[in-house]
Amino acid sequence: MIVVTGATGNIGRPLTRALAEAGEQVTAVSRHPAAVPEGVRHVVADLAEPAGLGPALAGAKSLFLLLSGDLHATGANPADIVGEAVDRGVRRVVLLSTLGVVTRPFGTTRVAMRALEDTVRESGLEWAVLRPGGFASNALWWAESVRTRRVVAAPFGDTGVPVVDPADIAAVAAACLLEDRHTGGAYELTGPEVITPRGQTEALAAALGSPVDFHELTLEEARDGMSRAMPAELADDTLDILGSPSPAEQRVSPDIERVLGRAPRTFADWAARNVDAFR
Repeated sequence: MIVVTGATGNIGRPLTRALAEAGEQVTAVSRHPAAVPEGVRHVVADLAEPAGLGPALAGAKSLFLLLSGDLHATGANPADIVGEAVDRGVRRVVLLSTLGVVTRPFGTTRVAMRALEDTVRESGLEWAVLRPGGFASNALWWAESVRTRRVVAAPFGDTGVPVVDPADIAAVAAACLLEDRHTGGAYELTGPEVITPRGQTEALAAALGSPVDFHELTLEEARDGMSRAMPAELADDTLDILGSPSPAEQRVSPDIERVLGRAPRTFADWAARNVDAFR
């Protein structure tokens, strides 16, 4: 049995599907009831209450651990989830971390994530750590404004990073859960090219077949909007990277190709597959 947390999100959905198609028994965990692939068990649980994960972890051999936004906030203790997995006899954990633990190790949320990585490494479990950069799916923040006004509103219009397709993160996670050769690996996951918000807008316009305007937000406007959807600490850390990415944050990593034997998908690929969200 493989347990997937965050199973109804942009990574969890394709990961759950890939594991089920590989013939694995899968338990999908989410906070709310949701549809899952046929043959997949679904358990409603809140990661903020690790003891409640008991029914999900019963009989599990592996765990994909993806933290919800509130578990990145100051005062959260996600290490308890790892302890619960150990107590329940889980043998392997694949942790979704962030590239920021390497590139900006002293950011508030990065310090906490580095501590969780250390907990996983010291747990006695088999482990792998995934460190993605920015997600292509963050463009869904613009879906409503594109649908209603054909405009993307974002800060730092001409500053880019190599955003990664969540489906590629899911594919790497599946490999780490299923293949022993990835045990002890820490993988940096990026897309194949640096792309700016203005470039993403052009890709969305191409997928839609109609023009989309770009409106540049101020830093204050962007922080206000993001803080409504995530802890303020995480919003600030994210905006720091988006506004002034380091060379390490703009580097295209070879790790997806090393694991999957193919190049990572482009943002244009992601936009074409998800275009209905913007119509």
